[in-house]
Amino acid sequence: MRSARERLKQQREQDRTREKRRRVLVVSAAVVGVLGLAAVVGVIAAAGGGKESSDKAGPVVPPAGALGGDKPAIPQGRPDAPSTLAVWEDFRCPACAQFESVMRASVHQLVASGALKAEYHLATLIDANLGGSGSLRAANAAACAQDAGKFTAYHDVLYTNQPPETNDAYAKNAKLIELAAKVPGLDTPAFRSCVEEGAHDAWVKKSQEAFKKSDFNGTPTVMLNGQSIFPQKGGEQISPENLKKWVAEANKGKKPGTASPAAGSPGR
Repeated sequence: MRSARERLKQQREQDRTREKRRRVLVVSAAVVGVLGLAAVVGVIAAAGGGKESSDKAGPVVPPAGALGGDKPAIPQGRPDAPSTLAVWEDFRCPACAQFESVMRASVHQLVASGALKAEYHLATLIDANLGGSGSLRAANAAACAQDAGKFTAYHDVLYTNQPPETNDAYAKNAKLIELAAKVPGLDTPAFRSCVEEGAHDAWVKKSQEAFKKSDFNGTPTVMLNGQSIFPQKGGEQISPENLKKWVAEANKGKKPGTASPAAGSPGR
């Protein structure tokens, strides 16, 4: 009897160890009106994580117009917009694609109206958890699109064409260049060279380091004016309607931004 209890205890300990090593999926039921999202899935970084890419990167070269400091980001929208949406994302992350598919139109509308500016922080969490380099390669390509003033359009193309999480298709520069053809005017020699040379690899890795130091739980991490809103804000689940309501509340008595929008922003 004692031996059976010991075996059971050992099995439970082994199960707990395996649980710490795997990715955890956190599913949050969310009501999103006519778009009908039944669940939003957040990918949580496993304890200890996986091994980061050890490829040496050159000097840190920010994409055009990027925000510096300890949390590098690609800004979109009018710089004087009264509210800021910060999105920490990974182009291999299926939860990020789910978030984008539901919230994209509302975010674009708010950004174009000057009510909101967006700051995209690029992470490589899936590369660390599953291995491969698709997160890094796609993030570099997105930064190259920012150089061309076409970040938003290419960002959306990457998510609408996202391969299965375990398929590291974005590790191939040829695939990323192929997708650039879906954005008018992006597939140029300059863009191809930027992608092939990994011009912004070191900058992306700096952004990933910022993600790790920020102690976030996973991607996507979405914050409105510094307050977490994904998967919920207080007791309210995120949805297109709630995002518009939260921004309206935050902007009460404030004028929309009127400065020239950042390159590649919706409506530019």
